[in-house]
Amino acid sequence: MRLLHYNEFGRLDLTTFDDKTIPPYAILSHRWGEFEIVIEDIARNTYEEKEESFRKLKFCADQAAKDGLEYFWIDTCCIDRWNRTERSISINSMFQWYRDANRCYVFLADVSVTSKAEASQRSDWEKAFRKSEWFNRGWTLQELIAPVSVEFYSLEGMHLGSRQSLGQLIHDITDLPIAVLRNCPLEQFSTTDRIRWIEGRSTTEEEDIVYCLLGILQVSMATAYGEGQQNAYDRLRMELEAARQTPSMIPFAPNPYFIGRGSQLAEVQTRMFSAKHTATTIAILGLSGTGKSELALELAHKTAQEDETCSVFWIDASGIDNFYQSFIGVAQKLGTSQRVDPLHMSQALENCVRNLEKRSCLLVFDNTEHTVIRSNGSSATEVVNIADFLPQSKSCTIVFTTTNLDAAKALAPENIIELQEPSQDAALVMLQNRLTAPLSRSGRRKARLLLKELSYLPIAISQAAACINASGMKIQEYRSRLRKYWEVIAADQSELEPQPIVTKSPINATLGVAIEQINRTEPLALDHLYFTSCIYWKDVPIDILSSGSPQSKEHEIRTLVKYALIARRPASSALDVHQLVHQALREELQRCGKLELWNHKAIAHLEYTVPGNDFEDRSQWRRLLPHVRYTLSSAIGDQEHMDRLDLMCRCAMALTDDGDYRESERLFAQSFSLSKTILGNKHPKTLFSMEGLALSYKQQGRLEEAEQLQVQVLDSMTRLLGGEHIDTLVTKSNLVHLWQDQRRWEDAEKLNLQILEIKKRTLGEEHTDTLNSMTTLGRTYKNLGQWSKSELILRRCYQLRRKTQGDEHPLTLDCMHMLGSVLLSQHHYEEGLVMLAKCLTLRQRILGDKHPWTLDTVYNLALFFKFQNWHEPALGLIRYCFESREEVLGEHHPDTQECLEMLNDWQKDLDE
Repeated sequence: MRLLHYNEFGRLDLTTFDDKTIPPYAILSHRWGEFEIVIEDIARNTYEEKEESFRKLKFCADQAAKDGLEYFWIDTCCIDRWNRTERSISINSMFQWYRDANRCYVFLADVSVTSKAEASQRSDWEKAFRKSEWFNRGWTLQELIAPVSVEFYSLEGMHLGSRQSLGQLIHDITDLPIAVLRNCPLEQFSTTDRIRWIEGRSTTEEEDIVYCLLGILQVSMATAYGEGQQNAYDRLRMELEAARQTPSMIPFAPNPYFIGRGSQLAEVQTRMFSAKHTATTIAILGLSGTGKSELALELAHKTAQEDETCSVFWIDASGIDNFYQSFIGVAQKLGTSQRVDPLHMSQALENCVRNLEKRSCLLVFDNTEHTVIRSNGSSATEVVNIADFLPQSKSCTIVFTTTNLDAAKALAPENIIELQEPSQDAALVMLQNRLTAPLSRSGRRKARLLLKELSYLPIAISQAAACINASGMKIQEYRSRLRKYWEVIAADQSELEPQPIVTKSPINATLGVAIEQINRTEPLALDHLYFTSCIYWKDVPIDILSSGSPQSKEHEIRTLVKYALIARRPASSALDVHQLVHQALREELQRCGKLELWNHKAIAHLEYTVPGNDFEDRSQWRRLLPHVRYTLSSAIGDQEHMDRLDLMCRCAMALTDDGDYRESERLFAQSFSLSKTILGNKHPKTLFSMEGLALSYKQQGRLEEAEQLQVQVLDSMTRLLGGEHIDTLVTKSNLVHLWQDQRRWEDAEKLNLQILEIKKRTLGEEHTDTLNSMTTLGRTYKNLGQWSKSELILRRCYQLRRKTQGDEHPLTLDCMHMLGSVLLSQHHYEEGLVMLAKCLTLRQRILGDKHPWTLDTVYNLALFFKFQNWHEPALGLIRYCFESREEVLGEHHPDTQECLEMLNDWQKDLDE
């Protein structure tokens, strides 16, 4: 949980706490305005620019201080909306967060009271109070009920009264029982009564009128925006029923159209719980679109219905975020943790697996394309090995769905069930079940012909039925459209080279017919579809779709869902495009000569939308990097565009900051070559790419190559911009860092002092570039053995970093790491060890366990333990550091080799 507070420098700061260390805090309940302060504004220290929102924040901070509370929580700026795992945890924790708050302040922006005298005269403001929108919103119901203490304030911050003193008035407005307003346990009210409390309230998103009841009903349920209010309510009902039975979590309702897989379903059921000494593993293998997930879903629901003692849990293995969110849900269902701590996900997952081993359970791992799941973002160091999180008890069965034979063999070598296309009769029933209008006898004959043309492929059948339902056309007309599409394709490709552009696939045909139909009624919807063809097909945030109002965008997305061309992603404002549809869509655009155009549009839009690699935007660019990387890697045609160059450099810098030095080298090399072609050798952007390439060499330990490039860049920068230009100073600083890695400490000190003097004079002492040079000089002094000088400059730098960038900024942590190391070197063990231990915890959470900077802190702690003759802990740390550096940096990197040498020496010492 993140909490806001003002640090000793008067800077508003966010601090993250795990469940065991959350301090007392106040919480704000309010109506959202058009321009709310968000987490990025806090990190950038620009929150005061949003005056109306800042007024609310300042009111909350001041009132909390009056009540003796240092920390406070506001939803808009304490939740990272780009981090889907965090957002999922937050939604399911919200009720408890309000309940645990020491004070809840209700800020009524539509009730104006300007003086204490006016506030004391209830008759002056009661009419406005009764009409306040706050009482009509869905989410404010739990904010009224959950907290121990609720106080109401006017727009001007005047106190109007408490929930207790205004109880009768609030009862008159809301019709809530007086007992509820007095913190009576909710268990004393029936589920029906609690659901009825929401009547007359509204939410912006129709599904939220259901989701806002989750905490009040004490239910945990994944959100799925786009499913509609009725579907959300149906799922809620299922969760309420399941809560009274064996704990299970199946995030999707049974498929009423499931048909044609009876033999495979029976085969899977026969193999369940067949292993004698360990868990049974089964893989459902098949090409995309053959119905693997549908079969697994039917198995899950049948098992839950037929075996009341067996828990059933659905795990989305398509990415780390989805994997974590699934296990969070499992943990909550099992009661192992009411609120899973996102700072210790691996530990939470291990606890969850141990709990699963104590019961009979079926686990479905959907979309298991690899045995190792990598981060959805840029980090090459964040991985999950699926085998580490599988229960081993013989009372457990684990089913994987996959298109990857190697993954199937690795995870379930003895039980692989391969899916083929359904039979003709099963396909007919599948189509009939999906059509809204029943088929006549002649209609069934035409349907059989249609199914043959669709090769009996389930995904093609679903798209054909969706198009027929959405457009109202008859099957014969739809078949005619399919034939017409193939005729056009044949005519186009007869004029081209022998290599066809469009694959002879039913997905291409169903897509072509759907596009033609949508173009007649909702042409703007196709812009979103074409854009998704040029980015990664999974987890497309709706926020990055171009143009249009939120209302029109939502309407256009629902059109694409109606035609079964995209799928809304549960628990996030995002969508997926099936991989086969994505491939067919690219082929269709290429056939029409539009793929290059849309690729350029996608690059330009991403260049505009994707933020830089600033720490403040790390969650956003980590989530968007898969789309950026796909777009850059799949570019076709003329690639000499400035937008492409800028996006490539931005991506490369983000990868560098996330520790993926090999990939950043590849991109910087490409951007350097492209920039030379477009702009010439001496253009600043060419020099920037060249310097980025030098940096990636340095980070990989290729110091001679790095120095050659860095010296060339510095010479060109000095000639072009002058010796005191900020970009030239940055280049000089990079050369200092390189000399430090080469152990040329005297050279580094001399140049660093020159740089620091210029930066202090031209930028000021508190500028981040000046502080960078102060940290670098502190490191140089440390390695020259000038401990007191090093400590003095690093303490000053650490103080200024905290003041200007906050306690958790990576550069603050860099200074903290260096200062802790210097203190240990001077035998200030207590302060130094506390500082390094805290730095390690923060770096692990913010950067990741295996980020190179995190491993630097592990390394320094290992050295200290060894110096203290704590041999076994030191050996454990240095072994972990070596193995991690070998994985991330490579076995030949100097830092890896240094760790290996120490590991061997320390092991010998311990053996002797």
